[in-house]
Amino acid sequence: MKADALRRQLALQDALLTKRAATEFGAFVVQAWPVLEPSTRFLANWHIELVGAHLMAVTAGETSRLVINLPPRYMKSLLVSVFWPCWEWIQAPETRWLFASYSESLSTKLSLDRRTLLQSPWYQARFGDRVQLTVDQNEKTEYRNRRGGVMVATSVGGTATGKGGNRIVVDDPHNPLQAESDRQRQEGIDFFFGTLSTRLDDKRRGAIVVVGHRLHHRDLSAVCLERHYTHLCLPAEAETAETIRFPRSRRVHRREVGALLWPEREGAAELAAQKVALGAHAYAGQYQQRPSPREGHLFQRAWWRYYDALPRLDRVAQSWDLAFKDGEDHDFVVGLVAGQRGADIYLLDRVKAHLSFQRTCAAIHALVSRYPRTGAVYIEDKANGPAVIDALQHQVPGLIAVNPEGGKFSRAWACEPRVEAGNVYLPRSTQPNGTPMPERAWVEDFIEQLAIFPKGEHDDDVDAFTQLLVQWASPAGPPYDVDALFSIGALRGSRWDDGDDDGGGSWLTRRL
Repeated sequence: MKADALRRQLALQDALLTKRAATEFGAFVVQAWPVLEPSTRFLANWHIELVGAHLMAVTAGETSRLVINLPPRYMKSLLVSVFWPCWEWIQAPETRWLFASYSESLSTKLSLDRRTLLQSPWYQARFGDRVQLTVDQNEKTEYRNRRGGVMVATSVGGTATGKGGNRIVVDDPHNPLQAESDRQRQEGIDFFFGTLSTRLDDKRRGAIVVVGHRLHHRDLSAVCLERHYTHLCLPAEAETAETIRFPRSRRVHRREVGALLWPEREGAAELAAQKVALGAHAYAGQYQQRPSPREGHLFQRAWWRYYDALPRLDRVAQSWDLAFKDGEDHDFVVGLVAGQRGADIYLLDRVKAHLSFQRTCAAIHALVSRYPRTGAVYIEDKANGPAVIDALQHQVPGLIAVNPEGGKFSRAWACEPRVEAGNVYLPRSTQPNGTPMPERAWVEDFIEQLAIFPKGEHDDDVDAFTQLLVQWASPAGPPYDVDALFSIGALRGSRWDDGDDDGGGSWLTRRL
């Protein structure tokens, strides 16, 4: 009797799980996961639920054009190209699907994963009464079920003639190794708009979903967004505070600045390693979904020059761009230290952080102490600038309020020839053997921020840099002895000593 009761209880639980899997995409993913990943533990995360909510909105007919941008290995292909079509066939087994990826091997691999799930004992035991593949049409890249549903896989540039469907899914439309090629990239875009997008059986009720990470500022995602596709974009590290609303349920997820997207899978250490491995440009596109031209918009990457040893400098100054409000929801405070020799500018150091008024004052104090013969400290006469100057004018010599003329872009445009001419030098950020120097990581970030201007989220680096160059358009001051720089910080990788040989790094960072 107890055995019978236990069997009935287990059967009831299994029926409830099956019902949930049939109606809730998230429940389906959790239960189906062991079929495709039997040796990998499922790591639940809110972004998986959010992607599922958007896909369920497509199934419900509430969204018909969708772009999803996620970092690599964040389950985008499994969710969109494998689990979702298998789940929707439970609701509507007559649905016809057309899938495409940049390569035939990737497209075939995803097709085999779908077929493996559809034919698995787990799926057939629960949904086999609705979904069974036919015997006469069951190939690697094309199969159909007994209700008339079809799944066809092709590659970008592959055969799509005579194929069509209610759903078109484009997963990784560009080869990462070819995304910088205008010809290769345009071929993928032309294939999508000239061939794939025309294969919808019903242009009004059918749906198109494009999923991948960003590889270029003019990739397929960019072109689709220009045509007003719904956009789900999730960078690995939040660069701005954001309130994310789930479709349908209206659930709210608050993401703070600096929050990692999937810390259980990729924490701060893993992401830092990826930054080094990929470089600032590729990381910004693939992980942050913030691609920029490899050469840069206004300030091109190839224009910057690098130094290993500083010459005798004519003068040294600091330039500060301050924030309007405290807290990580707002802009950064950026302070630059630079020296000039003739027509050449040498950047020596940078501070960049979300700082309160008091900590901003402390940062200026510390950087002036670090470079005690700084001749001028330029502070924009906006945001916290007037209050900072008022608080420090009798403590820090050389504070100069700057009232910027013209707009940000016009000031940047005026400074662009100086960089293009090769007159701006940065400390080399790698050792002779090519190993990155973590204490000089700011150099790569600085270049990236100027390269993406005016399309980046923040322009604080640009403002501080252009403010300095505009002020230095006037004649140079008296010669400045580079040996007077305290410990020659720029020559030692922008590290300054606090008197302890503890290898603890930046004194300013620790003091702040």
